[in-house]
This record gives sequence, structure tokens and C-alpha cells, in this order.
Amino acid sequence: MTMQRPPVTYQDHWKTEGYDLIDVRPVTPVLGAEVYGVDLSETPSGKLLEEIRRAFLTHHVLAIHDQNISREQHKAFGRLFGELHVHPLKHDKNKSGGNNALAHVDPEHPLNQAGSEEPDPAILEIKTTANSKYTAGGAWHADVTCDEKPPMGSMLLIKQVPDIGYGGDTCFANMYRAFETLSETLQEFLRGLTAVHDGAIPYVGAYNTVPPEGGYPRNEHPVVVRHPETGRELLYVNPGFTSHIKGMTRFESKHLLEMLYRHVESRLDLQVRMSYRPNTLMFWDNRCLQHQASWDYWPYSRYGERVSIIGHRPAREFG
Repeated sequence: MTMQRPPVTYQDHWKTEGYDLIDVRPVTPVLGAEVYGVDLSETPSGKLLEEIRRAFLTHHVLAIHDQNISREQHKAFGRLFGELHVHPLKHDKNKSGGNNALAHVDPEHPLNQAGSEEPDPAILEIKTTANSKYTAGGAWHADVTCDEKPPMGSMLLIKQVPDIGYGGDTCFANMYRAFETLSETLQEFLRGLTAVHDGAIPYVGAYNTVPPEGGYPRNEHPVVVRHPETGRELLYVNPGFTSHIKGMTRFESKHLLEMLYRHVESRLDLQVRMSYRPNTLMFWDNRCLQHQASWDYWPYSRYGERVSIIGHRPAREFG
């Protein structure tokens, strides 16, 4: 008689992941986890930091709840992963004027909300109110892929959730799986392509800002890249920043990109929806994810502060 193994339960799964100092509780098998046992008011180091890094690479987006931390503590955690990124909208419009692009945006724009503290170039404030025309990140995208070296990750600390106590989740999509679920024929075709990522698409086209001197960043990246730490291939185009694929007609490029975007949007098995509490820090791997903010809480308000970390230039191979 053959003995059948009992089914693995949700709790059994996260308990067998081999973490000694933190609890890592997956949200789905494909993407996302909640992390407990971390106090970011004391900068992690040693084995604790190693376990956080491992959870980050394994689950790609981590919700670390109950982090009542200062901006300096927020930035200190970000610096453990690399140099802090300054968003293109925070760069000076010109050297003499000292005005960043946000000064030229509608004051109710969700990226133009002053908090209780002085402006900080490494902190991107994100606030949506009843008067906002739209919410920041309200369409599928990866952060600032127009940069030569886009952010490797972003850390969004939500300080104010909607007064009703819920809403304002962020949806994430796994770009490893997006590539792996395409046919081998299409995978091989995409490996040889290069796409243009243009900051003017969101910052001028959607946010109606005045471009800085020299314009917003515009760079070329392979359509399929390898993650510099895991070595896995992933799909690297997104509707927020990708303008076109080089070497194709406008018609060909438009329809190929639209097909890839629909593939990501329609495959729920690639996605997870992550929720916030007050003082939840959401840390996602911008190299292998896309995300979209849910504005399902109007007329209530939501406020957060984001720190991002500069990454490597996306590449087909890393030597």
C-alpha cells in the first residue's frame, strides 16, 4: 500500500523556507510575501540583512508592516542595497533656477504634495486626495526605466491609508513568468530586440510637466534581459515608458508591444495584489516586476514616501 503525503498547507510552506530571524509568509506561490520580525528603526545587518535579501530575491516584493521610521531611517535601509536614486521629476530644471519639474505641475498632482518635512531629493512623496485628477502609478509600469541605470528596487512607506481603513493596494506582475509563459518561438524572436524607453511619455504626456534642460532621460534596453543577481531571463518592456522597438515599423512595434502588454495584464497567474496598513513599507524588485496602483478609495486620501535604489544597466547577459 502506497502512503500518500498530506497536502502542504499555507503555514507549512512558509515555515519550511529556512529563515531563523524573520517570518516570511508568501502571499502567492508566484509572487509576494509579508515579512515579520524586522524593526527598521535599527538598520539591519549580518544574518538579518542576509535573510531579508534572500526573501527579496525569492518573493520579489515584500510587505514589511509596522515600520514607524523617520526619513533618515528609511534612507538608511535603502542604502544597504545601493546608492539612492533621485527621480527625474526631482532634478533641478536648471542650475540657476533651482526649481524641479514638480513646481510646474498642477498643485493637486499626486507627486506634488508637500509633506510635513522639508523636501528631500531622495524621497518621492506620493499623495492622492479627493481633488487629485489621477493617482501616481495608476497604470502598469516599472519605475523609471527611461534611465540608463533604472532603479533596482523601490521602497514605498505608506504613512496614511484611506480613512475607511482599506483600499489603495498595489498590484504586481512577475516578468520572469511573463517571459516564461510565452512560446519558445516568440521567446527566441524577442531575445534579439531592443526597445526605447522615454521619460517624456509619462512626465510630459501624462503629468504635463515642463521638461528639464536637455529633456527627460531616454535610453535603449534589450526587450529580454537577465536579472543581475538571479541570472534568470525576463521581459523588459512596459507601457509606462517603452515608446517603440528599434528596427520595426510603427505598426509592427505598436502591435507587438500591445500583445506583450495584454499578456501581462490578462494573466492573473503572474500577479499579486499587496495591501497596506499604516506604516507598511513595500519593497519591490523593479528589475523583474511591473506594478500598478489601485485608486479604489476616492474620496479618501492616501500618502506615502518612496525611496529607490540605483541599479545596473539592463543587459542580455552579465559577465
